[in-house]
Amino acid sequence: MKNLLLLLVLCVSFSINAQEDEEFNSNLNWLTDLNEAKAESVTSKKPILIYFTGSDWCAPCKMLKTDFFNSVEFEEKAKQFVLLMIDMPRRTDIITKEQKEKNIKVVSKYNASGGYPNLVALNDKLNIIGELSGYTFLRETDRHFAFIDSILENY
Repeated sequence: MKNLLLLLVLCVSFSINAQEDEEFNSNLNWLTDLNEAKAESVTSKKPILIYFTGSDWCAPCKMLKTDFFNSVEFEEKAKQFVLLMIDMPRRTDIITKEQKEKNIKVVSKYNASGGYPNLVALNDKLNIIGELSGYTFLRETDRHFAFIDSILENY
């Protein structure tokens, strides 16, 4: 009986952690359409920051989301970007078939190497102005903050 109770507690805790893992900082406005991001970039005169992720299978993507994108420091800097998330999940219930087709087109143009996680900065003409790929298990976000700072300084 004790083993059954322990198993139940573990299952509930894993379930709660899985649900928490799927949430992004709700204060950030992540777009999922490149054309919409371009239009907003033209209007706002802000660079586009694309986040290529595999939300359900990429462990470094999940860590980067927690350590970098959900940080207060990124939330402040994000106000100076048009944010675009391109998710390539393996599960079919996370994004629609139409969204996946759109994402495949963006991946083929801006993440041809297929690295995840990958950050790509674009100007309002959709030209690449910077790229940073990967995230280590050391969970150091210094490179990522330096990358977005350099984009902002040179935009």
